[in-house]
Amino acid sequence: MSTHPDPNSHTEAAGRESLADRKGYNDRFLGPAVPLPAPADSGIKTVILPYTNFSVVFRPDRRLAAATAVTIDGANLVDVPRTDDWRFDPRLPEAQQTGDPVYQDNPLDKGHLVRRLDPVWGLQASTADQDTFHYTNAAPQMNVFNQGKQLWQGLENFLLEHAENFARKLTVFTGPVLEDSDPPYRGIQVPLRFWKVAAFMQDGDLAASAYVLDQSPDLTKAAAAEAMAEAARVGDPPPLGAFRTFQVPVLDIARITGLNLGPLPAADRLPIGVRTARPWTLLESYDDIAMDES
Repeated sequence: MSTHPDPNSHTEAAGRESLADRKGYNDRFLGPAVPLPAPADSGIKTVILPYTNFSVVFRPDRRLAAATAVTIDGANLVDVPRTDDWRFDPRLPEAQQTGDPVYQDNPLDKGHLVRRLDPVWGLQASTADQDTFHYTNAAPQMNVFNQGKQLWQGLENFLLEHAENFARKLTVFTGPVLEDSDPPYRGIQVPLRFWKVAAFMQDGDLAASAYVLDQSPDLTKAAAAEAMAEAARVGDPPPLGAFRTFQVPVLDIARITGLNLGPLPAADRLPIGVRTARPWTLLESYDDIAMDES
């Protein structure tokens, strides 16, 4: 069940910042309708939070986003100085959000779900930049920077180069894979995997490409479970591993997240032969990305 937040609630926080004018994600940005992802299980409650050029589908029970959706106008991006002013969204109780205490004195970063640069285009570019620094748009990620994470952070740039129609426009959906087995830490459960689906126009048709970032520990499943249980017992962050970035079928994103992705699975440009032979392909470079150009 998805709901919109009451703009009149939490008035004290709203007095510090008003987000009432935010229009959010435009599902017709590419032309064909590409709706926000929604839980396939109607019993999972989400709240839709519109920002500037993006929206967050938020799960209060997990204190994290289930999905984010951003529109990127690659021809009109604006260079805006980074602010790093992280803050709560006043439209939700702070207790339902994952704030700074989760990230203090540990190796966890506030990992942007909507990348800071992506919505920063058009006349409201500065506002869009600031909007990405709401805690609702973050999830815990290890602070190490390695090749897998570098690939993940540059995917939008790579895909924009391939979105030649519609003046290099791209719609990107991102979120954590929220599983019941995610390790507990400081009142939340830390996701071990993240997903991304990019949609664009190709030869007049909707096209999509999907990816998973995995920060599971480099241990056997049993050893990892034991290490995470011990970390939770003593109050340490989970022993997360190095980042690995995979290209995967869009349908697999729907399966592992429990989200309805609308027309995106049918628009998948991962070649059929690749889906059959190696459906989850570990990316070492962007050259490893397979895309059906037909």
